Amino acid sequence: PASAEYRDLEKTAFKGYRLEVRGLVDRPLSLSLDDLRRLDRRDQVTKHNCIQGWTGVAAWGGVPFATLEMLCRPRANARYAVFHAFDDKSTSGNQKEKEVGGGIFYEVVDLRLLADEQSILAYELNGAPLPTKHGAPLRLRVEVQLGFKMVKWIRAIEFVEDYAAFGAGQGGWREDHAYYSNQVGI
Repeated sequence: PASAEYRDLEKTAFKGYRLEVRGLVDRPLSLSLDDLRRLDRRDQVTKHNCIQGWTGVAAWGGVPFATLEMLCRPRANARYAVFHAFDDKSTSGNQKEKEVGGGIFYEVVDLRLLADEQSILAYELNGAPLPTKHGAPLRLRVEVQLGFKMVKWIRAIEFVEDYAAFGAGQGGWREDHAYYSNQVGI
């Protein structure tokens, strides 16, 4: 991300970072990286499958998504989580991404998929703090989906009943602008 806000956080090793959790929840949250590190932890070695055809294996460490749900208590009508990133494609995207519309990157994931035990909010990669290149300070891992659904540089998570009001209503930035499917199971 190219924003001054993100670059300032990066310079301080994300000391001022807060993950905002809002929407259809009984308990909105604002969590620092230290708060997240004090929660339940899951470590896993998984294979990343990119829609572009490449793969990679890495060790990820972070908070199980189920733990976050226990804290914020999504309401019965919440069906999706919208992951909002720091990434503004009009300033940090490649030329093609800028040409197709720019805007803040987001992805929508069905809560049923996030119930998988390997769905985590990762803050470590291969035993070290998550580097910027791979999504610092926090990145989604949903091992039953292709890689583009695993949002990097997470700023906020919003629980919603429907995602039609977000972006062009297709379920994510790439779905809106590059016409990717929002159903991308492995």
